[in-house]
Amino acid sequence: MNFYPGFDIKPTTRPLGFKYGPDVFGPPVENRNLNSIRKSLRDPNCSGPDPVYSIAMDIGKKEHLSLLEKLHLLYGAVTYASGRLGNEPIRSQGHIHKVSALSGWSTPEVYEIWSGKAIIYMQEKAEDQPGRCFAVVAKPGDVVIVPPYWAHATISVDQHQPLTFGAWCDRKYGFEYDAIRSHKGLAWFPVISENGEIEWQKNPNYLDPELAIKNPEIYIQLGIKSGKSIYTQFEENTEKFMFVPQPQLVKEVWKKFVP
Repeated sequence: MNFYPGFDIKPTTRPLGFKYGPDVFGPPVENRNLNSIRKSLRDPNCSGPDPVYSIAMDIGKKEHLSLLEKLHLLYGAVTYASGRLGNEPIRSQGHIHKVSALSGWSTPEVYEIWSGKAIIYMQEKAEDQPGRCFAVVAKPGDVVIVPPYWAHATISVDQHQPLTFGAWCDRKYGFEYDAIRSHKGLAWFPVISENGEIEWQKNPNYLDPELAIKNPEIYIQLGIKSGKSIYTQFEENTEKFMFVPQPQLVKEVWKKFVP
């Protein structure tokens, strides 16, 4: 990997997944096959790698497991296959986080890129008028935060290299797909141009969405340091990411949030 995430974990490609070090806990991976994400793709009949990506939810150092459970925090990791989905890059299908019973809020997510190059695409709503739409371009070591209630998807920029990333999540995570699927995807589709670059095409099932393409913010207001893994930052201050399971603690931050 291009960036050390703060604990001993290595992505694999054959099969797609992860290997855990002796001091690391983690589950068998869950694979997302191509058929499971077709409804959110620009071309639902496209061909591509299968599985498309592999997920390990609830990983970390063994010494922290009981603390993470107490804090309602969960760390997850995802690795993508290389390749493409028809004329789209490898990507997730897009979702909104379910409202948590703990906080009564849809919860945010804190991404960190480990290898490859990513675009975290997000939009304020999955309604006919999606609100502000952002495509945040991130490289290894970059942190990107998706705020509560926003619809989002993760896109691999380089079709020749797998993408791997980690994220802090609410331990009682859940996903909502219906609103996105009813619009046949998110408001913007990433498309691979003839020269191999990512271009964006509007989804006609939304009303006049506007897209801002940008680099990640530095989230000073949340105390997040750049260049240091978010897992290491948790070790140094175990309260730092409490805004993930309890976003109401920083409710002023989410007003007009720019990712």
